[in-house]
Amino acid sequence: MVLLVIWLIAAAALGAAEMLTTTLALGLVAVGALAAALAEAVGGGPVAQVVVFVAVSLAGIVLIRPVALRRLQRRSTFRTGAAALVGQTGYVLADVTPHDGRIRIGGEEWSARPYDEMSVIPAGSTVDVLQIKGATALVHQRE
Repeated sequence: MVLLVIWLIAAAALGAAEMLTTTLALGLVAVGALAAALAEAVGGGPVAQVVVFVAVSLAGIVLIRPVALRRLQRRSTFRTGAAALVGQTGYVLADVTPHDGRIRIGGEEWSARPYDEMSVIPAGSTVDVLQIKGATALVHQRE
């Protein structure tokens, strides 16, 4: 019974440490400690508990952690907000000059300026959004 409490305290401490570090390693070791506590609860001896702890912890770190890290890193490349508009096609509603202009991008109306500050893009043209600066789209006329 004493070992059960020790394993549960270790699991709680490792879980709390995982919350502070977010490394995905300490949480998996905490799962190993919970597995060892389960082994104690079903009557496993101290050697069996240590074997279960090491096996579950290593399996988690070797098998689960790399998959979870890849999945988390892949999500960081997802663009949202104004950054998602870069590369989109727009339709010029009012002439786009270095001082003024309006375009429609995906159903929304945006102020726009030409990316090349010397050009003027006439209304009715199709443009590519190259950059977003604040609430203004910098665009280039499609050929």
